[in-house]
Amino acid sequence: MTSLDPAISARLKRNDQGLVPAVVQQHDTGEVLMLGWMDDEALHRTLTTGRGTFWSRSRNEYWVKGETSGHRQHVVEVRLDCDGDTLLVKVDQEGPACHTGARTCFDEDLLGPDRG
Repeated sequence: MTSLDPAISARLKRNDQGLVPAVVQQHDTGEVLMLGWMDDEALHRTLTTGRGTFWSRSRNEYWVKGETSGHRQHVVEVRLDCDGDTLLVKVDQEGPACHTGARTCFDEDLLGPDRG
């Protein structure tokens, strides 16, 4: 296991499982694509490989977005919010970001079309 830069690691505020939420956004349009979870290793891999790498809470393993589907995320920028408890990962997304085949995991408007 490799290690994350200590200066970055010191700024991260992790949950009880050692994870930080990572909001993934299309770099040129601002479209929010998905939410993933990163620990220090996933963030290190993302920063060093330029590929969106996350911790799967259900499978208990690391996964690289698009590794099996081909819908890769090429990381353009990674930012840490002012509180140190959320990451913003700006990517160039190839194909759909959602496992359902939708462009984004956030495609349902809960307010609906008749919101006034």
